[in-house]
Parts: sequence; C-alpha cells; structure tokens
Amino acid sequence: MAFAHDAPERGFRLSQLIYDTRYRSLTIQAVTMILVMLGVWWLIGNLLDNLNALGKTFDFGFLEQRAGYDIAQTLIPYSNDSTHARAALVGLLNTLWVSLLGCIAATVIGVVVGILRLSNNWLIARLMTVYVEAFRNVPVLLWILVALAVMTELTPSPSAYRGDDPAAQMLLFDSIAFTNRGTHIAAIEFTRGLGVINTPLAPISLNFVAFALVVIGSIWANRKLRAHAARVQEATGVRPTIWWKSLLILLGPAIFLLLALGITFSLPVLERFNFTGGLNVSNALVSLWLGLSLYTAAFIAEIVRAGILSVSSGQSEAAFALGLRPNRTMKLVVLPQALRVIVPPLISQFLNLTKNSSLAIAVGYMDLRGTLGGITMNQTGREIEAILLMMLIYLLISLSISGVMNLYNRSVKLKER
Repeated sequence: MAFAHDAPERGFRLSQLIYDTRYRSLTIQAVTMILVMLGVWWLIGNLLDNLNALGKTFDFGFLEQRAGYDIAQTLIPYSNDSTHARAALVGLLNTLWVSLLGCIAATVIGVVVGILRLSNNWLIARLMTVYVEAFRNVPVLLWILVALAVMTELTPSPSAYRGDDPAAQMLLFDSIAFTNRGTHIAAIEFTRGLGVINTPLAPISLNFVAFALVVIGSIWANRKLRAHAARVQEATGVRPTIWWKSLLILLGPAIFLLLALGITFSLPVLERFNFTGGLNVSNALVSLWLGLSLYTAAFIAEIVRAGILSVSSGQSEAAFALGLRPNRTMKLVVLPQALRVIVPPLISQFLNLTKNSSLAIAVGYMDLRGTLGGITMNQTGREIEAILLMMLIYLLISLSISGVMNLYNRSVKLKER
C-alpha cells in the first residue's frame, strides 16, 4: 500500500519577502522605517548645514544664560537674575497651573450644564442650550479677551475702596477685593511652622507636606470605612450609618493639624495706591482661566449629555420603581454607566484646554509660550532650540494627561463576564 507524504518544505528565499504574505507586511514596514529615517537624517543634516552657513550652532547652552526679564505671576522664586532655564520652568509651572484649574472648572461646569440640558424645565434647558451654542461657536481667544475686558474695565480701581463711604465693598469678611489691577484675596499663614526644605527648584514647606499626608491618610481611612460598611450591608442587608464618621475622618485630622500649626489669614489691606498683604492674582490669569474653562465646558456639556442619553431609559425607570429620587438615580445609576462613553472624548477636551493655554500670550500671562517661546527665544536668537523644547514639553504633558485618563477609563469601563 502506498502512502502520500507532504512535500518537503523548501528553504527560505528572498522572493518570499515580497510574495509571501507571512513576510510581506514586515518588509513594507522595514522599508518605510528606513525611508523615514533617511528623510529625518537628511532634514537634520540640511538644518545643520544652513545653521553653519549663518554662523550659528545647535546647542542649548543659552538656557544657562541670565534671563534679564521679570515675570509677574510665579509659583516658585524667580528674579531677572535667574537663568533662561529657570524662566522656562516658571512658564511651565504657570502653564500646568492654569491648565489644572481650567480642567477642574470646565469639568464641574460641563457636567452641571450637560445634566441641566436634559431638564424637564423648558426655561433651564433652553438657557443651557444658549450657553453651549454661544461658547462653542465663538473662538476661544475672543472669550479670553472678553474675560480680560470684564476684569479690567468693569472692576473698580483700588481707590474706589477708600473713604468712609467707598464706592466698592470687599467680599467675604473683607477677604476678597476685585480691582482693575488684580484680584486680592486672603492668604493662609501659620504662626507655628514645621520649617522649609530648600531644594534647587523651589523651597518645600513642611506644613504643606504634613497637610497633604494628613489628607491622603484621611481619604484612605474613609475608603476603608466605606468598604467595611459595604461588607456589613452584604452580610446583614442593612447598611450602617457612617456619614458622621466619614465627616469626622475627612475633616477632623486636617482641622486639628491646622489649629496646631496656628493657622491665620493675611487679609489684603488698602495702602496708598493699591492693596498690600494677602495674595494678588493677576487679571491675566483670571481671564485666561475663565475663558478656557467656559469655552471647554460647553464641549464637555455635550459630551455629558450624549453619555447620559446613551444609557437606556429602562435603567432610570427601574430606579424610579425602586423608590430612588431623580437626583439619586442620576448619581448612582445613570452617570456611572455613562462614564464609559464620557471619559474617552473628555480626554481630548483636557488636551485641547492644555494646548489652548498657549493663548496666554494674548493677555500677558507668562506661560511656557511667553517665556521659552517668547522673550527667551527673541533675546537669544535660538528659534530652533526653543521651538523644539516647547514641542517636546507639550508632547510630554499631553501624553501624561492621556496616560492618567486612560487608567481611569479602564477602571470605569464595563467588566465583561
């Protein structure tokens, strides 16, 4: 009896790189990568040749030179004797600060507006629609300029707070004063400090470190308390009352630490031509924050509305049948399911807000664009180096935001069984 045997496999042939589907995709990718690298190599060589022709070199030594210019709003110590690297760091921190404040405010406003757009109250729903359409269809730069005009033209001068019958009054027990020169607010101070650690970047207050550790510990303890209450509910069917314990755990240690450190408030005081004491927040920062927040919140509101509408109405009807009130239904049933639809486009809005913060140069707020990509670049003539550094920094910021939000997105997505 004869048996049929498979033909012996032939060895590898170069023609398989093109005609064999197992290798063709790898060949195309390798050729593409080589062409891209050759193109980048040619561009870099051409750039260096042109710089040599102009008598320039490609280096970042300018970052160690004296900056020679002042920055009004800073989060870390800075003077005009600092280096350009220090100025760039100040601009970066200003960018991160206004972006963080903008993301928080835009998220809060966007969620509220998105929910109110679905309200059964006709007037509220229409007003929210007008807000969304007005802010979405006007460039963000114009809203930033409008906010700056409001802060500078419609707010009183410091002299309006002077006299027995002043034309303007301070708010919240004389702790806040809005003027056309800036917003003056009370500053927190301590009579008994834990000291300061001096680092090359900035001094670190041990008071702040202690407060942050207490807050983190309180949040961790509260999560443990809530987990214990959930286990008791699963075992007995009755959830114990823990709201007062949570309130005590979250607020008690922090309040005790603040009292132990001797917390006081430095109030702004009008002296001669302007306010002294407290914190002076520039109108440029406030207008940039308001413009970015209100503009981005309009897009977030539509994202939230779409996420809520993506949840089946049967979920709400079932919650109502169980006796849940509408606000509890939205918080416990609808929004948790809508997050899987809301979070991915929300990441894009956070990235857009961060990149739009570069418009700060229009209102005179010294961010990364105003320092490294503005005065530093003009003074040193290092356009290529400054632009490349800015691109790299914005890329790292965007990737960091995407990474953090993607981690959160994975935690809220539906778990398949």
